Amino acid sequence: MTPEQEKTISEPLADEEPDASSPSARLAQRLKLTASADDAGQRLDRFLATQLPDLSRTRVQSLIEHGHVRLNGSSAKPSHRIEIGDDVVVEIPPAPLPEARPEAIPLEILYRDDDVAVVNKPAGMIVHPGAGVRTGTLANALVHEFGAGASLSSLGGESRPGIVHRLDRETSGALIVARNNKAHRILVDRFRNREIEKTYLALVHGKLKSDSGRIELPIARDLHRRIRMTTRRREGRAARTDFRVLLRLDGFTFLEADLHTGRTHQIRVHFSALGHPVVGDTLYGAPRESKVGSKLLPVLDRNFLHAFRVRFLHPIARMPIDVHAPLPRELADYLRELGGIAGAGADSIDAVLKPYL
Repeated sequence: MTPEQEKTISEPLADEEPDASSPSARLAQRLKLTASADDAGQRLDRFLATQLPDLSRTRVQSLIEHGHVRLNGSSAKPSHRIEIGDDVVVEIPPAPLPEARPEAIPLEILYRDDDVAVVNKPAGMIVHPGAGVRTGTLANALVHEFGAGASLSSLGGESRPGIVHRLDRETSGALIVARNNKAHRILVDRFRNREIEKTYLALVHGKLKSDSGRIELPIARDLHRRIRMTTRRREGRAARTDFRVLLRLDGFTFLEADLHTGRTHQIRVHFSALGHPVVGDTLYGAPRESKVGSKLLPVLDRNFLHAFRVRFLHPIARMPIDVHAPLPRELADYLRELGGIAGAGADSIDAVLKPYL
C-alpha cells in the first residue's frame, strides 16, 4: 500500500453508513502470527494458507511477493521454511472499490459554487459505490452533474468523488459535497472539530416526556448483529444528540434533532435506546406497520428521518452557508395522515409543517 493510498482510504467521514467501504472497514488488516512447534518446517505460504483459511494459496503468495508479509521484521520468499517462535506479520490491503461512473440520475442541488455544493439526497439512494453496489449511487449522479477530475475532490478515491460525509440509505436530506481537495480537507477538519451544524427531522414511536433534551450515550458496533449499532458496550464512542419536540400525536412524537457527533446510525440508535425507535426503522425495533389505536397507517417503506439543515462556514470564502432541504412529500403526507387518524386538526399539522416545506 502506498502512502497516498493509505491517506485516501483513511479520510474520515461523518454520519457514516455501515457498509464495507466505511473508513474503518477500508483500512488494511494487520495480523501477527507466531509459529508453534507444529508449524516448524512448513513453507511460509503453506503456513499462512493454514492460518488464514479465508485466503487462497494464490492470494497468500501474492501478499508475500508484494511485500505485505514480514518474517521476523524482514521480507521472505514463499518457500522459506518456518521455525519455532518465528513472528509473521501480515498486512491484508482492502480490495479496490469500484469507480463511480457517470449516470444521468436526477439530482436536486440546493447550493453550489466552485468549492462546495449541497445536494438533497433522496431516501433509498446509497451515497457511493461499495461492495456489491456499482450503480445508482449519489456519487454516480455527482460525476454526471459536475464531471470528475478537477470538478470534484479526489481525496475519497475514485469511488467517492466529492464525498465528505454520508447519510444512511433510507435517510434523505442535505449532504455537503467538496468540489476540490482544499475544500475537502477543510471540511473534514470542520466535521472532526464539530463545527458543522446538522439538524434532522424525525418521527419516533411513543410520547417523549420532555419538550427538549440531550442524549449522551456511547455508540459501538453490535457484536451480535454487525449491521446494527448499540449503546450497550463500554467501548462505545462518545455521541451526543440534542432534540426539541415539535408535535405530539397519539403514540408518536415529531421532533428536531441536532447532531453534535457523527456516529453511525446515531439518531436511530439513540432514540431506539430510549424506547422510541424512528418510524419505519425496523432494524432498530420499529414495527413495519404503525397503528393508532386499532387503525393501521400505510407502510412508509423508509425511515422517517430527514437531514433538514446544514450550516457551516464556507471552507474557502469563510462566509456562513445555511442550507435547508424541504421535508419530502411522502413524509409530510404521512404526518398529515397520522394527524387525521389521531384526531388532530389539519390546520394544526400544517402549521407545524410549514417551516419545513
